[in-house]
Amino acid sequence: MKSLFLILSFLFTTTIISAQNDTKFSKAEVLEDLAYLYASLQATHHNLYAYTSKEEFDEAYAEVASSIIQDSLTLLEATNTLQRLSSLARNGHTGVLYPIQSYSDYVYAGGTVFPLEIAFADGKPLVRKNWSSNTNITPGAELMSINGKPIAEVLARIYPQISAERRYFANVMLEVFTLPRYYWQVFGEEKNFEVELRSNNEIQQYQIEAVSALEGFEMKRTDVLNAQMKLTFFEQTAYLNPGDLSGDESVYQAFIDSAFMEIKQSEPSNLIIDLRNNGGGDNSFGDYLVSYIANQPFYWTSNFTLKSSDLLKADIRESRDTTTAFWQSALTHESGEVYEYAFEAYQPQAVEKRFTGKVYVLVNRQSHSQSAVTAAQIQDYGFGTIAGEETGDYPSLHASIFHYSLPNTGIPVKVSKGYIVRVNGSTKEEGVIPDIVIKDYLLDEEDEILEGLLDRLAQ
Repeated sequence: MKSLFLILSFLFTTTIISAQNDTKFSKAEVLEDLAYLYASLQATHHNLYAYTSKEEFDEAYAEVASSIIQDSLTLLEATNTLQRLSSLARNGHTGVLYPIQSYSDYVYAGGTVFPLEIAFADGKPLVRKNWSSNTNITPGAELMSINGKPIAEVLARIYPQISAERRYFANVMLEVFTLPRYYWQVFGEEKNFEVELRSNNEIQQYQIEAVSALEGFEMKRTDVLNAQMKLTFFEQTAYLNPGDLSGDESVYQAFIDSAFMEIKQSEPSNLIIDLRNNGGGDNSFGDYLVSYIANQPFYWTSNFTLKSSDLLKADIRESRDTTTAFWQSALTHESGEVYEYAFEAYQPQAVEKRFTGKVYVLVNRQSHSQSAVTAAQIQDYGFGTIAGEETGDYPSLHASIFHYSLPNTGIPVKVSKGYIVRVNGSTKEEGVIPDIVIKDYLLDEEDEILEGLLDRLAQ
């Protein structure tokens, strides 16, 4: 199941839950994990109350605790309950992870899912993919209701399970994890659906059946986050997709080296770097890419602060290289202390290796985390021109995550231990704003952003 493994890669999940769907947790165990979750988020997050006040958090904690009325909960029920608290951080890099174990068990047990994927355009949920047998439903139709529930009500039930700084980014995450998966998570299995769709200003009702989650959905689709290493040429323009900014760094650097060697040999006037549909990764990957277009020493952030904690120190001692200065700094600072960590300037490649023509960087709402930071870095230094649509992630953001598990349920949690300020120092709560705005609809196989930019360059 390719798409499930891509989700796992996107989440940087390092913890595997051993519990199965038939495992039950007592009310007391889940309440203990809820208390542990809240306390640990306060202890580890760089600033848990950046977007939500402590009073709101305290009220939500009491509300979630009082909502646990059953004597035992499944892994999925426990996950859903705990997500309602962690999502209040309103930070896409912090929260209880999607219940991938429960969903995987369900899929392989023959489960079914809602057969329509959606993408958002101007805040409206439009059909992106139709996996049902009803061929009258076409991409672009606006989804109005499901089984008598207005789509606004459906989404209102789903949003508390999503960690995101704003609604725009919550919709981005809904595109990533898909409505079929989230609908199952929140509403459970439903075999038949009556949907209302608006197309050409007319609303029509359709009766559709659920599809096999495995053969009818997961095995047919391609994930939104699908960045892959690629180099190609369009007349006087080189096109480079570096892939996600993560993984085997030696393999990544070898690809970047060979790509720019070929680019130099071909001598194009323009270079397009594609950071769309990119799951992000680490600054070292972004810096290595930027070093081939930079004309001066550069930084990836103007200010980086980190919060040390007991859980972070335990994670470092267990799974990190404690000889590096970065991890040593967290070990030597007091738990609970927020401190600045200064990165050294990154040097550009030798001039004979660098590309010195015009550089354009493609972004869209699915340019996540480090890909958004790298795009902002290129924009702020003037190393290139940004084209596409606003990123979902902020370039100044709470990130630099690590993972831990809750003691009773084993449910994995990700948390932002750091805060990154973009190169120009702006902490404005917005994504990377392109210099050249080109909409990306994600509703068809057309590549509006790339083709739109190539048209501009040809003029």
